Amino acid sequence: MVDYLCTILVMCRKELLAVLKEPRNRNILLVPVLLQGLLFGYAATFDLNRASYAVLDQSHCEAATDLVAQLDGTGLFKRVATLHRPGDIARVIEEQKALLVLQFGPQFGRQLAAGNTAPVQLILDARNSITAGTASSYVSSLIDAFNADWRSRHGGNHPAFSVASRAWYNPNLETRWDLLPGIIASLSVVQTLVLAAQSVAREREQGTFDQMLVTPMTPMQIMIGKAIPPILIGLTQSTILFLITRVWFHIPFAGSLLTLYLGLIMFTITSVGIGLSISAFSTSMQQSLLYSFMTVNLLSMLSGLLTPIKSMPPLLRTVTLFNPLRYAIDLVRRVYLEGAPLSGVVSDIWPLAIMALITLPTAAWLFRHRLV
Repeated sequence: MVDYLCTILVMCRKELLAVLKEPRNRNILLVPVLLQGLLFGYAATFDLNRASYAVLDQSHCEAATDLVAQLDGTGLFKRVATLHRPGDIARVIEEQKALLVLQFGPQFGRQLAAGNTAPVQLILDARNSITAGTASSYVSSLIDAFNADWRSRHGGNHPAFSVASRAWYNPNLETRWDLLPGIIASLSVVQTLVLAAQSVAREREQGTFDQMLVTPMTPMQIMIGKAIPPILIGLTQSTILFLITRVWFHIPFAGSLLTLYLGLIMFTITSVGIGLSISAFSTSMQQSLLYSFMTVNLLSMLSGLLTPIKSMPPLLRTVTLFNPLRYAIDLVRRVYLEGAPLSGVVSDIWPLAIMALITLPTAAWLFRHRLV
């Protein structure tokens, strides 16, 4: 057993030296992740035009019903729940069933009848800040139009409704609060997957893989030795992005580092498994690069980083269920902004664990059947 582990450590040392010995490789591993982290934080924005919402109507008055009907009639909102008590609000927001909750208090109808301005509570899930801000603007515009119509029918100079907004998890609706936690996982996957995908292809082109095959190392030892360095590099890059998010941009971290890194480790292992499968399947470095970038592009587009998964067509939403980056981004955002405990992100961790259990044995099988 000791000899087995020592052989793997020797293989890991060889791989790390191969990657880090070249100054160009060191620059490629560190400089892009620093620059991209800063550029995404300062420059990247995105806009959306659909939102799911829930209603808590404690007044049961005609005006509240009319306002909700107009909201439904815009085609921009989809009602996903009708709540019955204030305690239900936290549940639909935390479980990400609704982007916003519209609450009418028990005195809402009486305040309108008395000729006073009646407040409407708008609670937003600001983990997706751009979507939340866009949805809030649409609701405010709709209420302004409703107020104008109400004044024309009932008279008076003051607005019938006023909106009181509360943004959960991102009080100021800053874009980088939503985007930077997401890129902790998404940026590191690029080079992690590419490094793993090139590891065997590089050996084949340099003519050194045949030399490894005649050593006492088994295909499993070779695979483990080639898997550990990209995992370490991926976790290092995620740590750099975490520090940029926390220290440079001062975005408060609400969760547990243990939970965060448990999810990142599972995701990185899955990414390396995909990369090693590509590497074992490819016959050249050019081929492995092509397959890697195609895979990364697909994973990124279907991850939910820029476009919410709920707004995608049904077929694509089904495809995202097989995308490990989807679960990693959701986990990091929930742990970072919401402070979700381990029990709250199990729904993200178990798919990553299953994917890791599939991708690594697949890579091992390809090693045995294509390279030996």
